[in-house]
Amino acid sequence: MATENSRKTLEERHQMTDFERLNHSAAHILATALLRLWPDAQLAAGPPVENGFYYDIEMEHRLSPDDFAKIEAEMKKEVKANNTFEKLIVSRDEAMKMAQSGRLAALSERSEASKFKVDLLKDIPEGEEISLFKNGEFWDLCAGPHVGRTGNCKASKVMSVAASYYKGDQSRESLQRVYGTCWKNKTLLEEHLERLEEAKKRDHRKLGKELGLFHIDEMVGQGLLLWKPKGALVRRALQDFITRELDAQGYSQVFTPHIGKLDLYRTSGHFPYYEESQYPPIAERDVLQKLTEDGSSCADLMEGLKNGEYEGYMLKPMNCPHHIRIYASEHRSYRDLPVRLAEFGTVYRWEKSGELGGMTRVRGFTQDDAHLFVTPDQLQDEIDGCLDLVKKVLKTLGMNDYNVRVSLRDPDGDKYVGDPEDWNTAEQALRQAVQRMGVEYIEEEGEAAFYGPKIDFVVKDVIGRDWQLGTVQVDFQLPKRFNLEYIGSDNKPHQPIMIHRAPFGSLERFTGLLIEHFEGKFPLWLAPEQVRVLTISDKFEDYAKEVAKALAEKGVRAKIDTSSDKIGAKIRTSRLERVPYFLVIGAKEEEEKMVSVRHRDLQDLGVFPLANAVNQISEEASQNLIAPAEWQKP
Repeated sequence: MATENSRKTLEERHQMTDFERLNHSAAHILATALLRLWPDAQLAAGPPVENGFYYDIEMEHRLSPDDFAKIEAEMKKEVKANNTFEKLIVSRDEAMKMAQSGRLAALSERSEASKFKVDLLKDIPEGEEISLFKNGEFWDLCAGPHVGRTGNCKASKVMSVAASYYKGDQSRESLQRVYGTCWKNKTLLEEHLERLEEAKKRDHRKLGKELGLFHIDEMVGQGLLLWKPKGALVRRALQDFITRELDAQGYSQVFTPHIGKLDLYRTSGHFPYYEESQYPPIAERDVLQKLTEDGSSCADLMEGLKNGEYEGYMLKPMNCPHHIRIYASEHRSYRDLPVRLAEFGTVYRWEKSGELGGMTRVRGFTQDDAHLFVTPDQLQDEIDGCLDLVKKVLKTLGMNDYNVRVSLRDPDGDKYVGDPEDWNTAEQALRQAVQRMGVEYIEEEGEAAFYGPKIDFVVKDVIGRDWQLGTVQVDFQLPKRFNLEYIGSDNKPHQPIMIHRAPFGSLERFTGLLIEHFEGKFPLWLAPEQVRVLTISDKFEDYAKEVAKALAEKGVRAKIDTSSDKIGAKIRTSRLERVPYFLVIGAKEEEEKMVSVRHRDLQDLGVFPLANAVNQISEEASQNLIAPAEWQKP
């Protein structure tokens, strides 16, 4: 990362992709350009990131898009100079002297120290060697690697500017973050920019507002989603779809509260393991009253809650401890297993306000969660069943471009709990399940949850973005922590194995993804309004009501447009609002009990008898099709 000496090994550094190396180098070129234009600017950090790079700077001038052209012009000068990226290894003391004298992260020596570089160097132990990189007259504290010359970074563009804080700490200096992107050639850059434009068109925050799907209200709270009626219909359709699959596979639906005792999450390990991403504990009323009378502080209260001195509760961060207690509420025999408990359970996580984003990053979200309690002999079959469910969800929604990732523990890591032998068994079970799927997969050490390994499906959407969706985890640890048992065929107690799985993950995030994937044009079965009945004039409202009633009796969601607009305007409005089908009726249609059928994409499909049209639409909706069905003339 530019300006920060990496703590990674040399082997890990070499894992940087060609794209990251290119953008890592472009960050230095951006820094060079910024210093030429504003010589007194203080540079902080400038790493490569997904789809580009950024550089954080501190200076009086407030950057805006009006500055981008002149920044790019200076970058082009450095690219044209084709300077070599030269590496120099110096001692920490020597690097510190350069930073303190103003010779580091500057184009010429200045009296003012490079304060952020000085601060970064303080984090590095004395006696260590430091790597610097030079392009032209610009030196920067950097671990590398880079491309050979600045001329390799021709296809660069400044993208945006945003506010940031030094080291992400809101108590530290306020900085300006300049984002850019660099590609191997101009064609790839233009393709990237086209994808970004397409992403803007599909942005679920924009479409969600236009289509009336959801709302985030400041009075309710950031990151807390309000599902509006149309959005709720999409959610309900998703829940109904997965519920039918769960019923067919022998799941039992349960409901659990939104709050639980702190000891529950202490036992599971979620508290304090995930403390930073959870809402603070809640004290009982009598505890608050007693502490108020004693003159205790909030710090005293929090400390007492954390160490168990006082009884406390938490907003539910996970559903699994609640499902575990449902399992533990009855005596279980091996004949009762597998026990499959499913819930659309709402959980709450603390996210920084700057990290929130529409439906895809929220503070309260509902998971299509399930936990299976199985015997060792059942483990492989149940994993296969979970994977088949995820595959069916993705296939139904036309998301067939995905890869599979098996997340394993890091054998040298200290965040993982439990017996290594149990981990080996769980990891091997997942590995074998993926191999039986016959798909390519990758393994990533260090990405497992603290209690078990997992399989993630990483889906590529229609514009090439990756989304981590369905997850299946194998867990030996939580059953052990909660002393779960079943009586085996030998009449002795045994510990069940637990499988966590969520095909959608978060319904909020999944719906946001679907809005963008389909550009708001939901397939018929998901569309909140499936049919709109359009009248040529208000004289045909009675027949319109008859049409709408016939559709409703078949379970089709339909509305009537009774506005005074002309039929052309009504059709345009219906298309803009992404309604799949619109049925146009006038004098002839009313007289002959027909409807003129139009589709938002296929235009005019023809005139059909009412009963025939209703049957074809209801049949298509019931089949969970992505593309519209082929219409058959009677």
